[in-house]
Amino acid sequence: MPRHRSQILDTSGATAQDVLDLAATNNVRFLRLQFTDILGINKNVEIPASQFEKAVAGDIMFDGSSIEGFVRIEESDMLLAPDFSTFQIYPWGDEKSRVARLICDINTPDGQPFPGDPRGVLKKMIARAAKLGYTMNAGMEAEFFMFKPGPDEEPSTVTHDVGSYFDLAPADLGEDARRAIVDVLERMGFEVEAAHHEVAHGQHEIDFRYAEALKTADNITTFRFVVKYVARTFGLTASFMPKPIFGQNGSGMHTHQSLFRGKENAFWDEKSEWELSSTALHYIGGLLRHARGFTAITNPLVNSYKRLVPDGCESTICPTTWGKPAPSSRRTMSSPKPWVSTSRRSFWRRSASNGRSTSPRCPSGSSTITSPSINGSCSCGRHACGEPWRLSFALPRGQWLSPACGS
Repeated sequence: MPRHRSQILDTSGATAQDVLDLAATNNVRFLRLQFTDILGINKNVEIPASQFEKAVAGDIMFDGSSIEGFVRIEESDMLLAPDFSTFQIYPWGDEKSRVARLICDINTPDGQPFPGDPRGVLKKMIARAAKLGYTMNAGMEAEFFMFKPGPDEEPSTVTHDVGSYFDLAPADLGEDARRAIVDVLERMGFEVEAAHHEVAHGQHEIDFRYAEALKTADNITTFRFVVKYVARTFGLTASFMPKPIFGQNGSGMHTHQSLFRGKENAFWDEKSEWELSSTALHYIGGLLRHARGFTAITNPLVNSYKRLVPDGCESTICPTTWGKPAPSSRRTMSSPKPWVSTSRRSFWRRSASNGRSTSPRCPSGSSTITSPSINGSCSCGRHACGEPWRLSFALPRGQWLSPACGS
């Protein structure tokens, strides 16, 4: 893969003219207008320089009826509305003919936000939270596999190594590919915190710094693309499939969440039991109450539920619970860590699908980051009852149990 140091552009608050100027200055020849479908799969329309002005004006149209979860054929016209702050030049290829990208929202032909646009849904929920005085931050721990190609370059599930958790070379043969992925991510503005081999053969994890929810959602879409692109240059196929190999651990994605009011952590109350505020308990209750509904979006593949096995490492068939740090808890309240932040963070472990969700553990090419209801509550409604909140999803009948307090 051709490598050159890409200047990290500060595009916060950028305008249409700023994007055009940056493209001209940096020899950008092609521009990818990127978005995701309802399953979180990256899509894009690539345009040449002659169409850049039309693109930044939001006048590029596409057929929405061909995109999963969008519209019917008789209402197919959709418009791409670029977010200028997401302009980024890919750090590879010919320096005299660069390729850049803009992440886009989806509008209807009359210029209104399309209700089925996952990014638009997240923005709507962020705005709703902001009216209540909250800012939501999220941080991801994304896992993926790298496989050798099969005969005739067909996809396979033959792993490139037999390494295990935190292994080094020679057991971890993915070190070079993983370092190259980190290098590209950093050249695209990521602050990568750690990278290591995961538990299963050929499985890896790369963690990057938390950010506001929309930024983190955009970062995950970029992350998945970069991982797959760089792996290909090493002759490997990267997959975010939840459970590609029987008998091996599946992939997931911890999503660490926090709500802030200004600079104050809204989840923390020093005087309360567990040091959790009423806001934190209602937040957890909302996640529990709506888990069954949003899992249809965040875990849409049958393969997601193949991770639910008795006595499994992380996704056992056990109650959906919250509690202090414990591998079996689906939502865990973590104690403050000085090297991360001085906040309590809520994260939910769940069977995996892909990267784009509210509080789940789930990357694969099959989910979307949206936002949880921040004003939900569990069915008990008594958030200080002191009992653990348990809602069980028991396969195969899908039976939901009551909270442990019996309410």
